[in-house]
Amino acid sequence: MTQKAILLDEQAIRRALTRIAHEIIERNKGIENCVIVGIKTRGIPLAKRLAERIEQIEGNAVAVGEVDITLYRDDLTKKTEDNEPLVRGSNVPVDITNQKVILVDDVLFTGRTVRAAMDAIMDIGRPATIQLAVLVDRGHRELPIRADYVGKNIPTSSSEKIEVELIENDGVEQVTIHEI
Repeated sequence: MTQKAILLDEQAIRRALTRIAHEIIERNKGIENCVIVGIKTRGIPLAKRLAERIEQIEGNAVAVGEVDITLYRDDLTKKTEDNEPLVRGSNVPVDITNQKVILVDDVLFTGRTVRAAMDAIMDIGRPATIQLAVLVDRGHRELPIRADYVGKNIPTSSSEKIEVELIENDGVEQVTIHEI
């Protein structure tokens, strides 16, 4: 895999998350009855960062949770032929029933991860709405899913891969595009 370019650096990621935080507040007319839920793995630090920005803007904290979609994936049997799935568990600290759940992920690609996350959320409770915030939307949807909040749209070819690296997970902060 060959890196072609750095698409977002640390400042660009910070600006995108700040804009998304403002859009979430505006669309929901504040943060009352909102819960931010990060999809493991890189959606979790992004969800926490969004919650921090929203708290800075609104002066009130918003609940943050995390969801593990491992057992909800439609490709689980393919992935587990060689090894067992690593299930980390979900942790949503509040009742999401009748709440506005904002799912957060790093990259929106086929839509299958989001579909799995929605299934996991519905097993936890019955939210009033589910909204989707992503740092990068690269296209190539296989399911009719679209993001409500997008940091950056990056059209890609099928021979390219978007890689999001975050300080919390990778020790570096950038979004890169690679030739496969």
